Amino acid sequence: MSQFDSRIAVYTGSFDPITLGHLNVIERSSRLVDRLIVGIGLHAGKEPMFTPEERVELVRRTTRKFPNVEVRTFDGLAVKFVREECQARVMIRGVRPLTDIAAEFTMTMANRQLDPGIETVFLMADEEFNHISSSLIKQITPIAGDDELARFVPWDVIEELRKKMAGKG
Repeated sequence: MSQFDSRIAVYTGSFDPITLGHLNVIERSSRLVDRLIVGIGLHAGKEPMFTPEERVELVRRTTRKFPNVEVRTFDGLAVKFVREECQARVMIRGVRPLTDIAAEFTMTMANRQLDPGIETVFLMADEEFNHISSSLIKQITPIAGDDELARFVPWDVIEELRKKMAGKG
């Protein structure tokens, strides 16, 4: 099967940090395609907690059990990354109930204008994860215990979160 015959999808996001909701979408997406590329966006306007290299390492560490998942960074338009760097035509977007729908709809319409050949597939994280956001993680990390944090992020992320929060104090 050539690269152009295979089913490749790209799941883009900032993953700062990767959460159980992200991981749930990655796992389910990886079962739908031959190859899933997790694209970690580098947005100049955002002040991330983790460096791009740290985010790549955390996503790789938490997705190593999925053999068809690879992790890359990108800067610029997601549709350009999907089409030009990944040679894909499908973009996966994880959504949470109602909170993401308006912004995701706007972004999808813009992406269709930029590249009508890219299809966007929305996957909602399973119910127990759909309230989790990176902002929530950053808010509760200083006050939650490890067992409590493990309800929101993979265990591999907890120690790194603790180190980052200790560095900020």
